[in-house]
This record gives sequence, C-alpha cells and structure tokens, in this order.
Amino acid sequence: MLNHISTADILVFFGYFILVSCYGYFIYNRKKNETNSSSQSFFLAEGSLTWWAIGASIIASNISAEQFIGMSGDGFFAGIAVAVYEWVGAAALIIIAVFFMPIYIKNKIFTMPQFLQNRYNGGVALVMSVFWLFLYVFINLTAILYLGALAINGLLGGGYFHEVMIALAIFGVIIALGGMQVVGYTDVIQVGVLIIGGLAITYLSLTIVSDKFGLGHNALAGFNVLLRDSPDHFHLIFKKPVSGASAATISKYLILPGFAMYVSGQWISNLNYWGCNQYITQRALGANINTARTGILFASLLKILMPVIVMLPGIVAYVLYKHGSLPQLSGGSKDGAYSAMLSFLPSGLKGLSLAVLTAAIVASVAGKVNSIATIFTLDVYKKYLKTSATERRMVWTGRITIIASLVIAVAFTWNDVLGIGGAGGYTFVQKYSSFVSPGVIATFLLGMFWKRTTAEAAIVGILTGFAASVFFNQFAVGVFGPDTWLYSAFPNASGQYEIPFFISLSWSFLVTFLVMVGISLFGPEINAKAITINKSMFKLNTSSIVMIAVILLLLSAIYVRFW
Repeated sequence: MLNHISTADILVFFGYFILVSCYGYFIYNRKKNETNSSSQSFFLAEGSLTWWAIGASIIASNISAEQFIGMSGDGFFAGIAVAVYEWVGAAALIIIAVFFMPIYIKNKIFTMPQFLQNRYNGGVALVMSVFWLFLYVFINLTAILYLGALAINGLLGGGYFHEVMIALAIFGVIIALGGMQVVGYTDVIQVGVLIIGGLAITYLSLTIVSDKFGLGHNALAGFNVLLRDSPDHFHLIFKKPVSGASAATISKYLILPGFAMYVSGQWISNLNYWGCNQYITQRALGANINTARTGILFASLLKILMPVIVMLPGIVAYVLYKHGSLPQLSGGSKDGAYSAMLSFLPSGLKGLSLAVLTAAIVASVAGKVNSIATIFTLDVYKKYLKTSATERRMVWTGRITIIASLVIAVAFTWNDVLGIGGAGGYTFVQKYSSFVSPGVIATFLLGMFWKRTTAEAAIVGILTGFAASVFFNQFAVGVFGPDTWLYSAFPNASGQYEIPFFISLSWSFLVTFLVMVGISLFGPEINAKAITINKSMFKLNTSSIVMIAVILLLLSAIYVRFW
C-alpha cells in the first residue's frame, strides 16, 4: 500500500513532525513551572501570545480536515460559492474584533460560560456548557478525526484508516497536554506549513490542468482553463431552482441557498462560530485589547486566502474528473477530491502534502480538546464537582479531560456511527452546529447590547433556539408543506423534502430573538447584571483601521469579480 509514498516523502513528513515536537517541547519546558501550577496559564496562556501567534493559532485551529476534505469536496461539487463560509467569516471577524472582544476583555471574560454566568446566572452557563461539550466532542472532534483519517489514508494508498485516526489523536494529545502556550506557539509553525505547503499544492494542481490541456507548465493558464471549462463553478450566488431543475442544481441550493443565506443565515453561523465559541475566542481572551484585536484582524486577512488553498483544488479535481483523468472519483465522490489531487504530486511533495494535512488536523484536534478541557474544568468541575480544587488539580483534571474526550471521539468515529461520510464532512459540521447557534448568538447579542435581557429569557431562548432548529430541519415541511411564504423546500438526494439549512437557521434565530425580547419586556428596564458599554471601548487605532480597510477592499474585489 505504501508504494504511493517514497523515502523522500517520509523524510519530509518526519522532518515536520520533529520540528513541531521539538518546538513544542521547547515552549513547554520554558513555561513548565507556570503551566503545571496555574490553570490560567495552562488553559489561556495568561496573555503571553503575541498578535501574530493569536492570528496564526485561530487559523490553524479553524482550518482542518473539514476544510481540506469537506470544502474541497464542496468545491468539486458546487464550485467557488462554497468559499462564502471563509469570506463571510473574514467579515465576521472584523465585527468580533471591533465589538465583541472589547466587551470580553473589559469584563475579564476567559470562557464563554463565564460570560453567561456574569451576564445572566449559573443556570444559563451550565446549560450552555453541556451544549458546547456535546457539540465539540460529538460533532467537531469526530468530524476532524474522521475526515483527517480519510484524507491521509487515501494519500497512503488505503488500508490504514484506523491506524491513522489513532496516530492523529495521539499527536493531538501530545501537543494539547502542554497547555495553551504550546498549542498557540506550535500553531505558528502549523499555519506556516499549512499556507506554504497548501499554496504549493494549489500551484501544482493548476499546472497539472495546464499540462493536461496542452498549455505547458503554467498555473495561470491552468486557472484560465478552469474559468473556460467550468464557468458554472465560478459563481458566488445560486439562483433558486425552478420547476424541473436537476437534482444537482437542487442539491447545490440546499447547501448554499443563494442570496437568501446572506440575509441572516451565514451571519448567524459565522458570528456564533467566531465570536461565541471557546475554541476560537480562547486564543485572544488572555491578551490586551490591542493585541487581541490585531491578532483577530490578522486572522481575517489569512481567512481570505484560505479558499485558494482548500477549495480551488476541488474545482481542479472536478475539471480533471470531467475529462476522465480521475476515474477514482467515479460517481462524483466529492470527499475524495483533495486526496485524488494529491496522487498527482511528485516524490517529496506528497510528504509535504501529508505534513500540510497533518498540521491542519493536529492543530485543530489540539485546539478543540484544549477548549473542551477549559470548559469542563473551569465551568463544570471547579464550580459544581470540586469547588475546593487547587490550581494543580485543575491542570491535571484538564489533562485527563483531554485524553477522555479523544477516546470518546475515536470510539464514535471508528465505524462512522454518526454518519459523517454520508452527509459530507463540511455540511455535517455546519448543519448540526446550526442546531445550537440560533439560541447562542441571540443570547450573546442581546446580553451584550440590550440591558433589559433577563436570565429567564436566556434559558428559554437557548431551548427555543434548539427546538426551533429541530422543527424547521425535521418537521416544518410535514406541518406546513413544501412551499410557503416562510421557505421553499426541495427534494434532497433521498427524495425527502428539505428546507435549506441556512434558511432554517434564519427562521430559528428570528423566533428565538423575538421570544427572548418578549420575555425580557416583562422584566426590569435595566437588568441588574447588564453590561456597561461606552463608545471608547470600540475606538480603533490607526493600524486596525488600515487592516479593516484592506480586508473590506479585498472582499469587495472578490465579490465584484465572481458575483
């Protein structure tokens, strides 16, 4: 099976492995006394991360197998429209940097449940802690491991799926056990490997297309081939399917429902992910406002680049498959697109691609289990199970939680019990995360910016958001029919009528928001736990203004060109 991998590939990969391991050990050894004795140092790095480490760590943790495999697969299937996740995410990060982060830092917030406890009460914090722990372990962590093992197993020639999964979990544990400082600073190397290696793979993919069409070894010519050969893959907006539309057209609209998803669904998903997610915010919460804000804006700039690395190879795979060059994708197996492209790489570069994938996956695994450990230890264990726990005891509880969460994730991923492969990796994560996000983002937004919001409204809102999401995703069509003024449902691949989940997300959020406002109107005009904000909190320095302007100009140029 390993005839796909040469000695040069193995040397390149182990060179990466040794570099990351040695650097991680260096960081751990330098901060060992602090990390072993201080929970703030272990979980949050106590403000020791620089702006570039924060930005790199955010991207390294975000870009994982679900992007490389899932987004590349959706690029194969739907084209550039799938990049909306990244480009709206870049815009959402501006909102987080300008408006969310000052509130968190001014109020010394270190975990998302802590914000909910300070703003509402312990009951709200506990309910959301449980929600987040289940989401992180059973949706995010399982998807990272499954898709990561699938990709690397394909690169190795097959037959090593379970062995690769265990290896990824062990590598992630090794890094995560060192605490947030080790995770954050090793992420700088990981994201460097990811960007440099990812761009190299994209460049070579485009030259392969150019060669196949007789245009020589020219990446720009290869990109122009894609534009000419598959123009339908270079539109950011899908029109609503008309009567008699093909199954493929309907399937694309179900995952990316045209302009409608820009009205609210994409923003709800992205603001929840980037602004109310321990996994992401944890990198910046220990820093001062200028460092945190610059780091997040740096991540936004990097985010704009990510579709070139993780989505474009999927379109290349589609064009090659269409012209008979990738028979292994027979039937349009989109989640195999990225691995199929890697099969074209020469000796040595397969090792680089293996390092890129491993860097993305391991960084995400380490970051995710660190967040799981942070929420469980600080917001459940310390508050409800062992209130007298010492700092050292909390650090070791965090380490045990890291190992336990990965054991659980591997167990559920071993035979794909959750059906990640059937749903499509990227869609699986986005869809099931949306069951929680309406209640979360409504609770955070109203809690931050409306002083009247009550704890009762938050509890009801969180539960309403979940119930509304289940209703619109599972039962609305049966109750109201497939075509109403609220939505239009379409038959999915199984023949069952389905509402596009970004539309479901929008209505779930609106219902939740109105319910929370209605309940809060019965409370005092200013809640006793309301957050005090003032204009000075949101004042930007010159460098932040310049970075925001550059980000918005780049996004505007992309949308003008590919709308």
